[in-house]
Amino acid sequence: MGIVAGLDSSSAFTRIVVCDAETGAVLRQGYAPHPQPVGEPDGANPHETDPQAWLLSLGEAAGGGILEGVQAIGVSAQQHGLLPLDPQGALVRPALVGNDKRGQVAAADLTEALGGRQAWAEAVGSVPHSAQPVAKLAWLARTEPEAARRVAVLMSPHDWLVWQLLGRPARRTTDRGGASGTGYWSAASGAWRPDLVELALGHRALLPEVLGPADAAGTTPEGLLISAGTGETMAAALGLGLGPGDAVVSLGASGSVMAVHHEALSEPGGLITSLADATGMHLPVVNTSNAVRALRGTAELLGTDLEGLSELALKSTPGAHGLVLLPYLEGERTPNLPHSAGTLTGLRRDSMKPEHLARAAFEGMLCGLVDALDVLRSRGVEIRRVFLLGAAAELPAVQAAAPGLFGTQIVVPAPADYAALGAARQAAWALGAAQGTLAPHTPPVWPAPAALVFEPGEDFPAWQGVRQQYIATREQIHPGAF
Repeated sequence: MGIVAGLDSSSAFTRIVVCDAETGAVLRQGYAPHPQPVGEPDGANPHETDPQAWLLSLGEAAGGGILEGVQAIGVSAQQHGLLPLDPQGALVRPALVGNDKRGQVAAADLTEALGGRQAWAEAVGSVPHSAQPVAKLAWLARTEPEAARRVAVLMSPHDWLVWQLLGRPARRTTDRGGASGTGYWSAASGAWRPDLVELALGHRALLPEVLGPADAAGTTPEGLLISAGTGETMAAALGLGLGPGDAVVSLGASGSVMAVHHEALSEPGGLITSLADATGMHLPVVNTSNAVRALRGTAELLGTDLEGLSELALKSTPGAHGLVLLPYLEGERTPNLPHSAGTLTGLRRDSMKPEHLARAAFEGMLCGLVDALDVLRSRGVEIRRVFLLGAAAELPAVQAAAPGLFGTQIVVPAPADYAALGAARQAAWALGAAQGTLAPHTPPVWPAPAALVFEPGEDFPAWQGVRQQYIATREQIHPGAF
């Protein structure tokens, strides 16, 4: 069928994978960091950037003939980015990216302006938070009104990169996945909410055309087909080959749980962020404020690192001799306890040992993520296996506890550039659809990634006892949290 490339422009670098369109085999790879702008002072705001750096990084990553023979390119890019453009397509100010906490007050004001959390959940499937473009717009209107008045067009990072690759045509496009993260597109109705743009910005702006999963955004002057592109989360899901019954638990400092589902979901309190995926399905997401930060904090307390903490934990037994850690070290989003603190209970003389505290940290972190998963289960999401992502997924203490606590098969994929692979798979899909060899509703079948697989064992009842101990402690200290 040909050769395709996936381009992932993250917050810090560009990765390119070149794949056989039919088999998914990786043929070549490229990498380049985003360059630091010349003359930028130390301490410059990390949430503002010149997107030309993304193009420079892309050019470097594509050097050495990496794209030779490629027929189609897919683009994945960092989410939560906003590029405010004037009528001629020039930026009115640097792009706003990442979890810019300057927008917290604006997000809260937006929430109230529409009538509260439930009103937003019903409108677009999520409640404004500081990282979202809708909150960035409100912050811009409040703090830089002159720049805000000049905004005529809104784009996300992947939209902008696709537009640049195509030579900045009059037609601007995005995909369902990228649109669903803006805060002004409804995953349930599949439509933009320009009234919410106006609510945030003070006036309406042009929004990209939302393409279908197998649609092409266009063809470059050199004849390269460019697929719709998508956000990094959706691209990674496509690269992992997720389908119905699959969930992903991401272990960063904070945590997230997402699952593939056939319909958009929302939750009146805003616990669920209703995202769309890159295949025509949906990716409801539940975020937690605390995950690996609970492990790192415990490791520092015990004078070790994460590997040492894992070794310590395995010297204890399920239940940590009665110790229970509620890992709400930064407050918590799920459950919605923003002003809470972490709690350690069950201290007795025989439980006051490093190995029991280490075990409680792992169990507390994972139980907090099971809480998030249960929010999705309670809305009818079927989950048969859980993919664990992040470096902490490779810790033996995580792999020992996760199957019993989640109650499902656990898959730990081998490290790979899944967002770039997903972008390449999307490119292969668009190429096949254009050639008439693939249906527009069925992505190409590529092999599943190499992975370690863990099943709940004979000790499953003991792990469920640990889970119930955690729930009882949470309900005692934070009654009615859910």
